[in-house]
Amino acid sequence: MPPEKKTWIITGAGRGLGVNIATAGLAAGHNVVATGRNTDAVAAALGDADNLLVAKLDVTSSNDAKSAVEAAVDRFGSVDVLVNNAASFYAGFFEELTPEQMHRQITTTLIGPMNVTRAVLPVMRKQRSGHVITISSSAGFAGFEYGTAYAASKFGVDGWMESLAPEIEPFGIHTTVVNPGFFRTELLTKESTNYAPATIEDYAERNTAQREFWEGMNGKQGGDPTKLAQALITITELEQPPFRFIGGADALAQAEEKLAERQQQIDAYRDLSSSLAFADADSAIEA
Repeated sequence: MPPEKKTWIITGAGRGLGVNIATAGLAAGHNVVATGRNTDAVAAALGDADNLLVAKLDVTSSNDAKSAVEAAVDRFGSVDVLVNNAASFYAGFFEELTPEQMHRQITTTLIGPMNVTRAVLPVMRKQRSGHVITISSSAGFAGFEYGTAYAASKFGVDGWMESLAPEIEPFGIHTTVVNPGFFRTELLTKESTNYAPATIEDYAERNTAQREFWEGMNGKQGGDPTKLAQALITITELEQPPFRFIGGADALAQAEEKLAERQQQIDAYRDLSSSLAFADADSAIEA
């Protein structure tokens, strides 16, 4: 039997991975509400289809989020899958990133998905069904030099989603956080990546090397976003979808390396960690 037809809301659907996800959803026969700050760009990227609704949505605006959800329900009657995809990338050493850049990173990449999810959840609770998918990153479980702003936002995404999952599971709402590695999207283009100003001489040499690496990586990432989008379609068709989906062989290797590192750190200080209780608490445990 063909899979059930669902209504998807996808943020950041005017370019990059959002276009791939929206295209895959339409091809699978689902209703797609493709959103973005520039609706003309979204429409140009996706064309016309009876099961497509283009809606304006700046994820930093709670009002935009509410309006997009209302438009989805008015047109299609439900919201079954939300894909929090819109994000940005502020790259640079922490001391050189401005407070404004850090704020914009957190606002777009963490607060933005929260705004849209907050608007969607009342609909899903009423339905007693739904699936919230948030695109995080391998930076959500492994920080990296030059990535303090981005990793901070993605670690926040992972922690938020992991805490949200048990809150909404009793209402029949699934949650999936996606941790992709390097995919050939538009994230590293000049339109999506913002660099910290090079202001501190101590970082100058490494700054040059990092800038060359990230600019050189653009267009050479090994991951195919079309395949990642199709993987999301597959996940939403599962009776019990995974909470976490690691996207790409590079992300899998990084996750396994990080898990091993954390286990080593736990074991190295296990005795010290275990020695911090009150004496009477230790006695109670032994009894």
